[in-house]
Amino acid sequence: MSAPISPLPVKLPEHRSREAQASTTARLGLFCYLVLVIYASCYPWAGWRDNGLAPWVYLFEGLPHYWTAFDLITNVVGYIPLGALMVFALYPRISDRTAVLCAIASGVLLAVLLECIQSYLPSRVPSILDLITNTSGVLIGAILGQRLSASVLKQSRLRALKSHWFGAQSSAGLIVVALWPLAQIYPQPYLFGHGLWLPTLSAMLSDWFDAPVDIGKLLWNDFSLDIEHFLLAEIVVTALGMTAAVLTLLCQTRRQAPRVVLAIGLLLSATLTKALAHAVLFSPSDAFTWLTPSAASGLLVGAVMLAGLSFAPAAAQRRAAIVALLICLLLLNMLPSNPYFLSTLSEWVQGKFLNFNGAAQFLSLFWPAFALWILLQPTQRQA
Repeated sequence: MSAPISPLPVKLPEHRSREAQASTTARLGLFCYLVLVIYASCYPWAGWRDNGLAPWVYLFEGLPHYWTAFDLITNVVGYIPLGALMVFALYPRISDRTAVLCAIASGVLLAVLLECIQSYLPSRVPSILDLITNTSGVLIGAILGQRLSASVLKQSRLRALKSHWFGAQSSAGLIVVALWPLAQIYPQPYLFGHGLWLPTLSAMLSDWFDAPVDIGKLLWNDFSLDIEHFLLAEIVVTALGMTAAVLTLLCQTRRQAPRVVLAIGLLLSATLTKALAHAVLFSPSDAFTWLTPSAASGLLVGAVMLAGLSFAPAAAQRRAAIVALLICLLLLNMLPSNPYFLSTLSEWVQGKFLNFNGAAQFLSLFWPAFALWILLQPTQRQA
């Protein structure tokens, strides 16, 4: 009896040069993370006022009397990726201890400025403790980044795998795709329904003019739907949002990439993130309340659509993703407020998750715009 034949390992392409190269992914990732940190730190971006005190007075007020372990942990953890990405972005031009010092100095300066800006927001309280914990996070991240930079950026199997599976200009696109699961954290009226701009714009205008402004009501003139139409809308929005996100990933892959595995992995990460967010923001028993019959039907319709498009040419996938995104955006912003979602949202108390909710809302609002920007790039049109 012959011995069983073991499967041959996948041979990844050798890099032509072992010389250290700058990482576009790290630099784009740093830019995206900086935007998230700034947006989250200044969230909800409303009620700006001058309290008559210098914005840096918190530096001399001592430690606050009230704080929680959760605040300390999140402030540290939130700045660890920032420190690591700063070191990665500087590599190889600046490395070793110099990169660590540059990352720490930049991170501390950013934290000081953001705490000063928070003094103009009534819902935020700047404190020296936040600055200390943020600095600690940057320090930890910078040290980790310095230890890992050579192995991650120069001789990384992960980097070789990226080159084997994805196009040469895919760094920005992969970052946008990786942000899609995180965009599920913020509660949405429809599953995968990102880009609900009119309510946010209405709230901003209401705050600006100090009077209630409802753009949706002005545009659609009290247009209303019954429950059957809301259920149908959720099916369509879910299917289109799911199809657009997965096609944004697939149109960047090479032929040898495991497309089905990548698509399933993206969807699993999005749904698991959604479940975990609901369990934390509401209660553990609400982890899967978003999986309504209409949302499940939308997932099924989206799966059927992807089954037909997953092996289409990259150019066709890109065009289909653009169309799906545009239709989803138009439909989502045309629909009236979902009363069933509003009743669920009334149970949500943001509290100590204010920073996370701010970053999550930013992703939920602007992810479609990021995806459209990627899909309309010349490198994508030539694919």
